[in-house]
Amino acid sequence: MVDLDLDTSRTHVAVLISGRGSNLKALIEAGQRPEAPFDIALVISNRPGAGGLGVAEAAGIPSLVIDHKTFDGREPFERALDQKLNEAGVRLVCLAGFMRLLTPWFVERWRDRLLNIHPSLLPAFKGLDTHARALEAGVRVHGCTVHLVRAELDDGPILVQGTVPVLKDDTEGSLAARVLEVEHQAYPLALDLIVTGRAQLVDGRMAVDGAKAPTICWTNPQGSDDLDL
Repeated sequence: MVDLDLDTSRTHVAVLISGRGSNLKALIEAGQRPEAPFDIALVISNRPGAGGLGVAEAAGIPSLVIDHKTFDGREPFERALDQKLNEAGVRLVCLAGFMRLLTPWFVERWRDRLLNIHPSLLPAFKGLDTHARALEAGVRVHGCTVHLVRAELDDGPILVQGTVPVLKDDTEGSLAARVLEVEHQAYPLALDLIVTGRAQLVDGRMAVDGAKAPTICWTNPQGSDDLDL
């Protein structure tokens, strides 16, 4: 078992963004609960003008821009990022629509303290255009995954997965919107699990204390009662 060694009295979390900050807003709201074991202490964007910076400002959370275009390569950018995270006393980092591939140097430096949310049920549909690819593949369920980050693209121990059925009249847009609603629940849950120590890394996989799964779970069709067998 790997002890993540996190202080559970309001663990300081940073959120890295590149865009509108939809998941950032959900994390901020979760961290503002009186009983929350974490708070969002810092928001960093690699893109000036990202919408999520306004979300942070409205919530009174410190934010800054570290524009990757002003650095000569990935590692100098990440060293500047690492410095600001440490100066803010950050213990955990959440990637929320952060559109930069991180180098092995940064991933290892924040190993087991770096989380990401991906809009598919990993390991299916890594990379971009996940909703269109899910529809093209004809899958019956789709969703999102919160995982610890590893150097490989969209890889790492899975913390939480949320699912939605794929409906017969779904478009890429309608499916994306339904998955996004689940993301807003899954990310705060995953962060809560890891900060409180209820999720532990055991032999390369996440074990969640008290987690149980149903013997069988039907979706699309929802169950045998829907079928004329």
